[in-house]
Amino acid sequence: MQSKYKVGLMRANLLIAAGLTSFLAATAETLPDALLLGLAALWLAVTTTQMAHRHRHPATVPWQLMPGLLLAAMLWVTPERHLTWLWAWAILLMLPQPRWMLLFNAALAATSWWHLQPLLGLEQWALAGLLLVGLMLLGLARSLGLQALRRRIRHRARLSPDLPLWPSQCLRHDIQRERQRARLENSHVELLLLYTGRRQLWSLADRLCRELRPFENGYRLDRRTLGLLLVHRDADQAAERRQALLAPLDDSVRARVVTLPRLGSLTRERRALKRQTRGIEVREVAHHD
Repeated sequence: MQSKYKVGLMRANLLIAAGLTSFLAATAETLPDALLLGLAALWLAVTTTQMAHRHRHPATVPWQLMPGLLLAAMLWVTPERHLTWLWAWAILLMLPQPRWMLLFNAALAATSWWHLQPLLGLEQWALAGLLLVGLMLLGLARSLGLQALRRRIRHRARLSPDLPLWPSQCLRHDIQRERQRARLENSHVELLLLYTGRRQLWSLADRLCRELRPFENGYRLDRRTLGLLLVHRDADQAAERRQALLAPLDDSVRARVVTLPRLGSLTRERRALKRQTRGIEVREVAHHD
C-alpha cells in the first residue's frame, strides 16, 4: 500500500474535494458564501497535509468541530444554493468522533433542516426531514461500528508505525509475560515510569523508544505518563542503562523505577510518581506481595 495506514486514497479524495470546493468558492455569487467555501477548502487541504505527516490522530476539538459548523453555516447563509448539502450530515456522522460531538452534529443537522422550511414548503420539508433522519441513523450506526472496531484495533496496535510504543492496555499483559521471563531466565526486568507535560510526551516517547532494544517496549499510559519495560542481565547493568536513558532529560520529567518481580500495584506506583516533588527522582522500589 502507499502508506502504512493506507491513507493514500483518503488523501486523494480530500484533495479532490478541496479542489471542487475551491472552484465553488471562486464562482460564488456572494461574499459570505465565498468565504465559507474558502474556509471549507482550506480545512480539507490542511487535513490532507496532517494525514500525510502525523502518525497519530492530529485533530483537536476545534478542528473536529469545523466541518459541522461550516456545513451548518452554508445551509443557513445560502440555503437555495446548497440545498443538496443537507444530505452531507449523514456522511459527517459516519466519521470517527466522540459521542458528544455526534450529538452536537445531530443538533446542527436538525437546526439546518428546520431553517429550510420556508424554502421547501411543508410537505417537501417534512419528507426531507424523514429521509434525513433515516440516513443519519444509518450513518450513526456505521460510526458506532467503526468506533468499536477502532477500539479493538488500538488495544493490539502500535501507536506509531516505526516505534515500539503500545497502548496502556498492553502493559498489564506484558508485565505478566516479563515477570515469568525474569523468574525463568534469572534476568533483571524493571518498569521505568516517566511523568511529563502533555506537549512533551510524544517527543519524549520518540526519543526513548528509539533507544530500546528489539525485545523491549514502551507504553503510553495516559496523556502525561510513559512506561518502559527494560530487560537486563543484572542490577548493575540496569543502573548503567537507566542513567544513560535519563541523563538527557530535563527537570520537568519525573521518573520512577520498579523491579518487575516485586511489582505490587501499577496504579499505586503511578500515583506515587505523580506525587513526587523533585524534577527527576529515580528510585528502585520493591513492594512485597
